[in-house]
Amino acid sequence: MAFYHPILFRLDAERAHTLTIAALGAWGKAGTPLAPSVPRLATTVAGIAFPNPVGLAAGVDKDGRAIDSFFGLGFGSVEIGTLTPVPQPGNPKPRIFRLPEDRAVINRLGFNNGGLDAALSRVCSPAKAGAQAGSPPSRGNKVLGINVGANKDASDRTADYVHGVTRAAPHADYITINISSPNTPGLRDLQHGAALRDLLAACTTAKGTTPIFLKVAPDLEPADIDDIARAALDNRIDALIVNNTTISRPGLRSANAKETGGLSGAPLAPLARQRLSDFRKATGAAIPLISVGGVDSGAEAYARLRAGASLVQLYTALVYEGPGLPARILRELDALLKRDGFTTVGDAVGVDA
Repeated sequence: MAFYHPILFRLDAERAHTLTIAALGAWGKAGTPLAPSVPRLATTVAGIAFPNPVGLAAGVDKDGRAIDSFFGLGFGSVEIGTLTPVPQPGNPKPRIFRLPEDRAVINRLGFNNGGLDAALSRVCSPAKAGAQAGSPPSRGNKVLGINVGANKDASDRTADYVHGVTRAAPHADYITINISSPNTPGLRDLQHGAALRDLLAACTTAKGTTPIFLKVAPDLEPADIDDIARAALDNRIDALIVNNTTISRPGLRSANAKETGGLSGAPLAPLARQRLSDFRKATGAAIPLISVGGVDSGAEAYARLRAGASLVQLYTALVYEGPGLPARILRELDALLKRDGFTTVGDAVGVDA
């Protein structure tokens, strides 16, 4: 998906996205940061010091080709991936569809990526205790997440996740286990029962000291939410990312509304807010929550924080608002915190929950 520009919007969505990432990758080597550091926005989550609570969601820079550029736009964290052990092409094209009337996107990409090893070769990793020889240099206070998944044809998906966690751990500030994409058949089955508990137990054993996050779907029943919350607590998951794209279609107007795949963007916001509330209650606020889905302004980010999110992530809003969005959200968020008398962003987390 490409940032908004009239010329780019005339192109196929995936082609435009590829061109955008290539351009950002080139700019990142010499670009000037667009957002200054704001002390009030610094926060610590899962033992990680984030310069601000606004992160880039996985799926934008799948293969880690423009990491520095996204930090330059102002993001406090950048999550690359989803990465699988073996490269895979994903689902047939076309597989990304803009819904401009709804300020939304539907995708059915299917974990298309060049493989974990290729992406790790591009990652700038901080020096970490126990890091592998030859780890890239430090990024300072910039937080990098690596999102891992399973190959579509894997005979043992848990083994794929363990491989991803093991390989990514020396290079990541945190690792996300993505079992919530709707575009890999059967993947969401890992969100339930013994399959989930076995997966989390295996991955937490493999992670070493690197924090591990779990990304969940919005399309869940109350019993599912309670089960996921309990499994996360039992396995000491460091944070929950709530949530991925949805297979629901809430009142869409665009011509592409009937395309299959995961819906993201503005129409997801009400469901994302509800799931944030649900997981806050189900976990008893014992696990940090990262809210994703329809975050497109400082006011929306602030509302999610007050509702219990420790961090927020965004993706689709960049398509419609452009590369200046992260810096604008940070300015707006800082002004709102100052208006309401909060010294730090952490002071606002959960005050309305």
